Amino acid sequence: MITLVTGGSKCGKSRYAEKLFSLFGGEKYYIATMVPFGAEAWEIIARHRKMREGKGYVTVECQRDVGSAEVPENSGILLECMGNLCANEMFAENDILKPADKIVSDIKSLSERVSELIIVTNEVSCDGIDYSPETMLYISQLSEINRRISEFADNVIECVYGIPVPRKGAVIC
Repeated sequence: MITLVTGGSKCGKSRYAEKLFSLFGGEKYYIATMVPFGAEAWEIIARHRKMREGKGYVTVECQRDVGSAEVPENSGILLECMGNLCANEMFAENDILKPADKIVSDIKSLSERVSELIIVTNEVSCDGIDYSPETMLYISQLSEINRRISEFADNVIECVYGIPVPRKGAVIC
């Protein structure tokens, strides 16, 4: 089962994804993709660690190459978040300018090994503002990743002001 949870900033995506993940009965692995650059990133990481506290997740730090993340067969995965993963792949030392093909391939590979895959992503292309060429490339790549994952995901849920809205499949909880 693959579920993509999307929405704008601070819309309840993570909370909903964790609520959904709590229904999975097997081993639970949280793939954390954020590279802690600066105080704000550390605050976000601390908030997410606190949210996961006592929930029985095994955290796997994997900022790139998620297809090779070390997780057991048939486990459940909560991947947080696609926006960070896309940026990590694009702007690393051996940067991949257009990471959509690599990331989608990695997600498919990961999904074939696990029983449940919940992916948290961001909607970053809806404001209509023109940014620098690098940022516009990032926005287009993340949008392509979201679109392509949506094609093969079982469920696509958009969180709007904390309310899960089904875009494909069904709202599960």
